[in-house]
Amino acid sequence: MKKIAQVNEKAQWLLEDVKPKLWTTLRHYDRKQFMTDLMAGVIVGIVALPLAIAFGIASGVTPEKGIITAIVAGLLVSVLGGSKVQIGGPTGAFIIIIYGIIQQYGFEGLTIATLMAGVFLIMFGVLHLGTIIKYIPYPIVVGFTSGIAVTIFTTQIKDLFGLTMAKVPSDFIEKWIAYVHDFVTLDPWSALVGVASVVLIAVWPKLTHLPLLSYLKKIPGSLIAIIVMTVAALLLKQYAGVTSIETIGDRFSISNVLPDAQVPVMSWETIKGLVSPAITIAILGAIESLLSATVADGVIGDHHNSNTELIAQGVANLASPLFGGIPATGAIARTMTNINNGGRTPVAGIVHAAVLLLIFLFLMPLAQYIPMACLAGVLVIVSYNMCGWRSFLSILKNPKSDVIVLWVTFLLTIIFDLTIAIEVGLICACLLFMRRMAETTDVKVISQEIDPSQDSDFEMGNLEHLTIPEGVEVYEINGPYFFGAGNRFEEIMEALHHQRPKVRIIRMRKVPFVDSTGIHNLTNLCLMSQKEGIQVVLSGVNPKVAEVLSRVGFPEMLGKENICSHINLALARAKEIVE
Repeated sequence: MKKIAQVNEKAQWLLEDVKPKLWTTLRHYDRKQFMTDLMAGVIVGIVALPLAIAFGIASGVTPEKGIITAIVAGLLVSVLGGSKVQIGGPTGAFIIIIYGIIQQYGFEGLTIATLMAGVFLIMFGVLHLGTIIKYIPYPIVVGFTSGIAVTIFTTQIKDLFGLTMAKVPSDFIEKWIAYVHDFVTLDPWSALVGVASVVLIAVWPKLTHLPLLSYLKKIPGSLIAIIVMTVAALLLKQYAGVTSIETIGDRFSISNVLPDAQVPVMSWETIKGLVSPAITIAILGAIESLLSATVADGVIGDHHNSNTELIAQGVANLASPLFGGIPATGAIARTMTNINNGGRTPVAGIVHAAVLLLIFLFLMPLAQYIPMACLAGVLVIVSYNMCGWRSFLSILKNPKSDVIVLWVTFLLTIIFDLTIAIEVGLICACLLFMRRMAETTDVKVISQEIDPSQDSDFEMGNLEHLTIPEGVEVYEINGPYFFGAGNRFEEIMEALHHQRPKVRIIRMRKVPFVDSTGIHNLTNLCLMSQKEGIQVVLSGVNPKVAEVLSRVGFPEMLGKENICSHINLALARAKEIVE
């Protein structure tokens, strides 16, 4: 019965730990909050529309797939998520990796990779890895975010200027060489639409401060640019005979029919080949969603549940591809738009998904008239906002190790791909972290006397300076005893090789933990000392470290009498051995 009660208690704790924010916010929900959430949801839905279309096209899929992703993922993230105000959907961070997967594996491969990423995200949440993911080094996040921004900007040059190119190379450097070579094919009208879109979006916030336009303050500049440039393109075509401005309808066939759920055919070989990009999608989605939720917490004064959020993101990425969607995550810009317009509960996110659904069903055919150059202008602004150049420059003033990680991640992202960038960036960060940790552990030799007033492992009441007997060496380990410390011991003993003591006292009062490498090094040190006829005495071992050493047989190897609780006993034992 006791075990059953413990199981029930643990199950209840798990249920509470992953409870969506929607459940708790609806307990005290009222009409006033609903009206605020309704208005915020409508505005966010309008903001999300041009972005969803642009992200879909830039990722190499049709425009409606971007909107379907925003609808399905946006709904599930709000219903199941661990943040009150998170808005889910397609984001610019995924453009490059989605495009690469489609080029290599086709859209079906993308669907399988997204489903796998959804499973990984759910596992992250169930295993309570939400807090661990937050500790991914900041230079890595800035490096690949800036790299993605540069890559997105690069992919939009053709459409922004209406270049006539048979094929755009996939390689970053080759792409720019091709742009320079084919820049003479620029279409002036498309370039005018593209540049005008960038300028209009950039200056729109300032224009809304004018009295005549103040009532349009809540409408995003990207939507204004799309409306103005679409009308302008239609007028130019109708009255000036300008037919060179390519539109969405010229490149895609637009459909407003909701697709049926379809499960792709999966083989073991395909799954194995897609593990790496799936993990990249999962890690990138986790980082961006938790970063967005953390930023939102600071604004609204709330605390999100990171593990619940990861589970919701996983479910969203399981559902989105079944309906023809692409990977999704938390979108910082849309989340902040939600907050700034009064959204304070997940209801706003649900309304946002409903608004997009209505637009998709009744207005989607109108999207065929949107100029491709205008969408390219929208993504140019997205890439600028995403690049974080100020953060990039500030990290360049940090220690060299951070700068190395930043540049490695950034260059690998733009030259190769995001998967390699994240993998190599994490490896570099881990190696540099291990180096820093090794440097924090210091090993020193005390040769003459010990001042108990400056130490903690001495016998209470005895404040006299402790003299080290002749034939005794005292080593002090200050910090965690793991891989770096063993090498330091060897260096110090080589320097003192001409002196062969009878006893070596190793003070471990400042060792908070010891790992398997540290145990291995310490064991070798003790065995080598015994071969040379030198007795090792351990002093000041804390209970946790003592328990670890006991499990691996140190009391039997050294003798229990040679593991002392403080330095007084260790020196007394050393004197006894010497005499």
